[in-house]
Amino acid sequence: MAPRERTVVKKIILLVAASGLSTGAASAADLAARPYAKAPAPVVAPVYNWGGFYIGLNGGGGSAHKCWDLIGGANGPVNPALPEGCHDATGGTAGGQIGYRWQATNWVFGLEAQGNWANFRGSNVNPAIANVVDNTTRIDAFGLFTGQIGYAFNNVLLYAKGGAAVVSDKYSQSVNQPNVFVNGVLAAVGQTFATGSETRWGGVAGVGIEFSFAPRWSVALEYDHLFMGTRDVNTNLIPPFGTGLAFTHRIRQDVDIGTVRVNYTFGGPVVAKY
Repeated sequence: MAPRERTVVKKIILLVAASGLSTGAASAADLAARPYAKAPAPVVAPVYNWGGFYIGLNGGGGSAHKCWDLIGGANGPVNPALPEGCHDATGGTAGGQIGYRWQATNWVFGLEAQGNWANFRGSNVNPAIANVVDNTTRIDAFGLFTGQIGYAFNNVLLYAKGGAAVVSDKYSQSVNQPNVFVNGVLAAVGQTFATGSETRWGGVAGVGIEFSFAPRWSVALEYDHLFMGTRDVNTNLIPPFGTGLAFTHRIRQDVDIGTVRVNYTFGGPVVAKY
């Protein structure tokens, strides 16, 4: 090969080698410049927090089952007692509640005070007094002081409650037939001749389900049974029939109440759970 030809071949080999080195360097640069891919952020699931102070309103209805026995009067004890019959005093109620709850994982614990106006009224004919008298009862207020335990499914809470109950009871007796004399005075049909009242303490047990429909706001359905026991109650004559003791009754009482409740909680409604 002539010297000139050998020189041309060397130049071609050098150009090819330089081209390969340039391509390898560019590839290495591309690999080094590849961006770093971050790991995806953890998913945060919102969980409703039932803890904190709350206040609310409630409304609904109830029924008080009452049975009377005549055990005495102005002339002394009645022995054995004479059954006077039973009735249900039914009606509406409205009131409010205030309380505080603690939450530990899914378990919820609380204390609550509730006060309600009520109009539970009922009556029956009294067979112990010749069926000429009606016995009437009315609950015009009640209060509940309870502890609570519940289990939360996020924004749904199932709970049970129990504690003390107090009711304000009113009693009256009226004539239901014409030509009836009470303590020597002629009474008109429907005229009340004796009244009584008491504040009765007992126990309460209840269950409910509560649902949070907005931050801090919740609505609940609740059922309560009041165990009010048996008490001796006097009904006293009222003018124009005189004053003083008319009769003494032994009265048994239980109350069933159903309410719809709306609560507002002062506290963070949502906590993060990873």
